[in-house]
Amino acid sequence: MARRYGGGDAPVVVVTGASAGLGRAIAGRFARDGWKVGLIARDPVRLAEAAADCVAKGSPRAIPLVADVADWPAMQAAAKQAERELGPVEVWVNSAMATVFSPVAAMTAEEYRRVSEVTYLGQVHGTLAALEPMRARGRGTIMFVGSALAYRGLPLQSAYSAAKFAVRGFFESLRAELIAENSAIHVGMVQMPAMNTPQFDWARCKLTRQPQPVPPIYQPEPCANAVVRAVYNRQREVWVGRSSLKLIGAAMLLPGGLIDRMMARQGVSGQKGEAPFDSSRPDNLEAPVPGRFGTRGRFGSVARRRVWDVDADVLRTAVGLSIGAAGLVLGLLAARRKPR
Repeated sequence: MARRYGGGDAPVVVVTGASAGLGRAIAGRFARDGWKVGLIARDPVRLAEAAADCVAKGSPRAIPLVADVADWPAMQAAAKQAERELGPVEVWVNSAMATVFSPVAAMTAEEYRRVSEVTYLGQVHGTLAALEPMRARGRGTIMFVGSALAYRGLPLQSAYSAAKFAVRGFFESLRAELIAENSAIHVGMVQMPAMNTPQFDWARCKLTRQPQPVPPIYQPEPCANAVVRAVYNRQREVWVGRSSLKLIGAAMLLPGGLIDRMMARQGVSGQKGEAPFDSSRPDNLEAPVPGRFGTRGRFGSVARRRVWDVDADVLRTAVGLSIGAAGLVLGLLAARRKPR
């Protein structure tokens, strides 16, 4: 997968949600390969630190692009600034997200609106901003960062789950349209597992105990590698981590009532840590939380440093062929047993 570009021929990538967590890991991974990087997020201080980190990793140039992904005019301006200062944007990665840990009964309509604006419309805004110049040039790649929760809703994260479902629907519609147009623009989606990012230290929470990712938990850097690999290989959809494969597979194959009960039993308790939650701490739903947050959160002692990923289309094809072959064999056996 490794590619290395020099300063003169360095391509340009723009990453949203790039000041911390997975977005920052993705930006840093492209920087290691010598890409010029545009980083979009709301916090100018943390964004400047992330840009400097990209340069230290090998990027010939990295610039902060301060914008809220929910703000369409701001996203338009950020995309134009990236093109003006860095050059033609070859790759755009939509990674920004927001969530609220809360049962539905405790959520407000405003909280649903805000999570949807960031996690769903933020990816729509990024895509629209990237598509305009990409269409004019007839090339480019847009990568959506999804989640296994795009296939199966998780209790206590109804707003986030719904937004990821919406992102997947938008991605599939856009991809079909581009194919119908014979466009060379590639769009893909990477479905992520639970990761050790700072979101659990700044997301709005209405639980009595500290929120945590449902194990197994992975470090964000190997997950970022999967995103970059999906860009280089022009993959349509990638499922990252065994847990994602199991959850998506269960959502596709198991009876709905059975998986509902499984999620009720495991999904609720799995997101609650042992320590009590401090309800006075600030959250980032409406404004960024100040502080020096990096790619990782507080679960480093249990987070896995390796993760495998699978091309979803290859897996679907293999499963389909296996089922077809099994059906053929059973049919032949049944035919041989018929009395003559």
